[in-house]
Amino acid sequence: MTPITEVEGRRLSLSNLDKVLYPATGTTKGEVLHYYAATVAGAILPHLRDRPVSFLRYPDGPGGQLFFSKNPPPGTPDWVHTTPVPRSEDQAAQQVMVQDLASLMWAANLVVEFHTPQWRADAPETADRMVFDLDPGSPATVVQCCAVALWLRERLSADGLFAYGKTSGSKGLHLLVPLEPAPSAEVSAYAKRLAMEAESALPELALHRMKRALRPGKVFVDFSQNSASKTTATPYTLRARAEPTVSAPVTWDEIEACRNPEDLVFRADGMAARLERYGDLLGPLLDPDRARPLPAGAA
Repeated sequence: MTPITEVEGRRLSLSNLDKVLYPATGTTKGEVLHYYAATVAGAILPHLRDRPVSFLRYPDGPGGQLFFSKNPPPGTPDWVHTTPVPRSEDQAAQQVMVQDLASLMWAANLVVEFHTPQWRADAPETADRMVFDLDPGSPATVVQCCAVALWLRERLSADGLFAYGKTSGSKGLHLLVPLEPAPSAEVSAYAKRLAMEAESALPELALHRMKRALRPGKVFVDFSQNSASKTTATPYTLRARAEPTVSAPVTWDEIEACRNPEDLVFRADGMAARLERYGDLLGPLLDPDRARPLPAGAA
């Protein structure tokens, strides 16, 4: 019998709670739902709110089928908010917005990674943040990503911009920069310019092109997720990896001190302690006083 629970006045059917989603740790679906409801709801919801959400679904765990879903899935309750999102010059489609705890739990019950764009639903293609996805090519690891991140922090600071880090929850590192709203195309152009500068300044370490032949041992500074059509893993989302790793905010002290890839691996069972110690390290992304304009002529 499928359990029925009530969340903020909404009735939810929560299925297969004993199903093991992460065999490496024995983590069940019930534990995943508890992670979102009890551990990170207060931290993740502000980063989801008012942004169209794309889901990477893995209903049978990371070893099963994985598929992206942008459209509201069949059976989406009528109380889950949706918003029109441009898909082409003359067409728009509906996407889910996770605005409250009930919507978060409904989505988590589908077993998903949460991915969001750099813009809000009321201003499509106008970014209020910039992202750099630092992706290491083996044998490089997140340790090398940290070296590139430190260079980017100083470069962004020279332009009056603040940068904040989080793990990707996979192999790499994300840098996020709060911005005064600017066209996504201009943000993308500026991010590309900095990626090219990073490659010039760190030729043995950084790379701004995705070409796989160039990737081994280097960090790909992926600026493309600033495109209005792209999304990035939302802070605090669980990832479809062998273990329940989290796209977790990190301090600059942790980035500077990283000497081993495991130093920046965070799992669901460790997030309560981190939030108690640090609060939301990405809270400044939500603070208008931390947003800065793109530099003049940045594009």
